Amino acid sequence: MNDTAIVETELTRHQEGTAVQATDWLAREEPLEIRVRGRGVAVTMRTPGHDAELACGFLLTEGMLHERRDVIEVAPCPEGENILNVFLAPTVPVNFDELTRHVFASSSCGLCGKATIDSVHQQFPMATSKTRFNPNVLRSLPEHLRAAQEGFEKSGGLHAAGIFDASGHLLVLREDVGRHNAVDKVIGWGFLNGLLPLTEHVLMVSGRASFEIVQKALAAGIAVVAAVSAPSSLAVEFARESNQTLIGFLRGSNFNIYSHPDRIS
Repeated sequence: MNDTAIVETELTRHQEGTAVQATDWLAREEPLEIRVRGRGVAVTMRTPGHDAELACGFLLTEGMLHERRDVIEVAPCPEGENILNVFLAPTVPVNFDELTRHVFASSSCGLCGKATIDSVHQQFPMATSKTRFNPNVLRSLPEHLRAAQEGFEKSGGLHAAGIFDASGHLLVLREDVGRHNAVDKVIGWGFLNGLLPLTEHVLMVSGRASFEIVQKALAAGIAVVAAVSAPSSLAVEFARESNQTLIGFLRGSNFNIYSHPDRIS
């Protein structure tokens, strides 16, 4: 577990009508400013840790990054804490006007000013994966994800995203106070390790599946997205148009497939 993900706090706990002084753990939340070529492109409220992955995952899903060689270095800014510089290769074009989170994003907000599904499809091609996933493997994912959520176990306040292969092996898990940040971190992990596109993998999230989570998966080449909770209507629409398989309410022995069920067999 990332030691900076949680912080201890004092509190007064009421138990069976009696006030008791106690301590507990909270999910840490702090701002992170992402800079590209000296210019701030996003400020997001996140849980500290794996910030380079978060920055690269965000820039990838914004369409700025495409290949590992696009990034020369990711380094803290000497001007202050919680500022990260992403140094791009000179050949990488930057259109600052197209970035969608160029002012501020709260930890619960992912989609801030995004245009339409059509505009996203102009940046990322439809999923083409022909990999099939066994239903029994899918049913095992929530348990594996939950077992790896050390920060949630202590604080109860962190979302999780994990990338699994077709056999159900967990490659990476990241936790964050923001669900879209957790997804950016696992995608950024794949990017920094030169593993994209992740065409034979599943993105699993601990909460609901929003439009932006499915869009981020598409940017990484992920064709199957699974969520413990419900998808939104726009997430389902986007998945259907993007040739992605979207699974919701993946709990116990049951789950719903909202789009392209042919990959599950």
